[in-house]
Amino acid sequence: MHIIWSLIVGLFVGAIAKLVMPGKDPGGFIITMLLGIGGAVLAGFLGRALGIYHAGDTGPGIVASILGALIVLGIYRAVFRPKIA
Repeated sequence: MHIIWSLIVGLFVGAIAKLVMPGKDPGGFIITMLLGIGGAVLAGFLGRALGIYHAGDTGPGIVASILGALIVLGIYRAVFRPKIA
């Protein structure tokens, strides 16, 4: 049940991140879900590195996950920028 809940929250977080940072992105709901999950993982990693979260505590919240997803989406767009011919 935890995995299904993580996928649903990941889809929600990824959709919010794509709404906040509009633009052309490939992929459908699977990519959006992976974007949200990646954002949550990044937010958790950065939170533990900065001492905000501790091992065994709860992970990042929705706002931190959205911020992490925005960072992941920004990096994705910077790396895979379409080439203008």
